[in-house]
Amino acid sequence: MPRFVILRHDSPRGEHFDFMLEAAGDVLKTWALPRPPEIGVEMSCEALADHRIEYLDYEGAVSGQRGAVTRWDQGTYTLERHNDAEWIVQLDGERFAGKAILCRLETDSNRWQVLFTRQGTA
Repeated sequence: MPRFVILRHDSPRGEHFDFMLEAAGDVLKTWALPRPPEIGVEMSCEALADHRIEYLDYEGAVSGQRGAVTRWDQGTYTLERHNDAEWIVQLDGERFAGKAILCRLETDSNRWQVLFTRQGTA
């Protein structure tokens, strides 16, 4: 089962939460969320560059004066659908279990919307 992690990131640009999904090629697909997941709350987020797989288990200072990360949640996920404009995954984490629906807002944009729902619902 592929893994996911949500890291609280205290960075120079302010606190946010890095939502990371283990993907092919030993990378983490990553989105910066303004706050942690909350059932039924839709929020804007930003797609970031792929991160190293080591962040699945890492907590501490980030190189280059980019702040520090602490684990907010971790677990496994099941991929329901994925394409260039959408990711739908079922998360089974220690703190959060449910569906994450990520939709790109504009073609060729890093701007996305994410909605977290209860397990098995859309």
